[in-house]
Amino acid sequence: MKSVLLLSLFAAVGAIELTKESWDEKTAGKSVFVKFFAPWCGHCKAMKKDWDKLMKEYASHESILVADVDCIGEGKAMCDEVGVEGFPTIKYGDPANLEDYEGGRELSELQKFAKDNLGPRCGPANLDLCDADKKKQIEEFLAMSGAALKKEIESKDEEIAAASKEHETFVESLQKQYEESEKKLTEAKQRIKDSGLGLMKAVKAYRKSVKKEEL
Repeated sequence: MKSVLLLSLFAAVGAIELTKESWDEKTAGKSVFVKFFAPWCGHCKAMKKDWDKLMKEYASHESILVADVDCIGEGKAMCDEVGVEGFPTIKYGDPANLEDYEGGRELSELQKFAKDNLGPRCGPANLDLCDADKKKQIEEFLAMSGAALKKEIESKDEEIAAASKEHETFVESLQKQYEESEKKLTEAKQRIKDSGLGLMKAVKAYRKSVKKEEL
C-alpha cells in the first residue's frame, strides 16, 4: 500500500493542471504543450504515464510549460474555449493561438517534438525571433486600435468558418454520391445474379463433376 502511495506522489511531482482561471497566469511568456483529457478516456489513460514524465521533465523550465486540462472537471470552461471535441486533444505553441498536435504519443515522440518545436517563438514579445515579413505584420497589428483588431480577428474567424462549412458540404455531397453508387452496385449485382448467374455456375460445376465420373 505504501509503495502505491509513493508512486502516486512521485507521478504527481511536476504535474500541472490548468483551468480557465489559472491559464493566463501559468502560461504567461511561455510556449505550451497541453493535453486536454477526460478521466474516463481509455486513450488518455494509456498515455498518462509518458505524459506525466514529460511534465516532470519540463516542470521548472523557464520558457516551456507542459500541462494537463481536465475537460470533465475544473478545466471544462478552458476546453470549451479552445474547441476540444474529443479526447485526448493535444495542443501546443502560443497560449493565445494554440495549434493542434498530430504526432505520436510515445514518450520518445513527445520528447522530440517538444525539443524541436517548443520554446521562445516569434511573437509580439519576441520580435527579434521574427523574420522581416512577420515582424512587419506584428508591428501593423500593434498599431491597430483594440476595436479594429477585434473586428479583423472576427472577420478572419468568419472566413475560416465559411471555408469549413464549404468543406463539410463537399464531404456530405461525396458521401451522398458514394451511397447512391453503393446502392446502384448492390442492385446491379442482384440483377445479374437473378438473371441466372448462380444456376450457370451450378451447371458448370455439374458438368465438371460428370466429366470426372465418366473418366
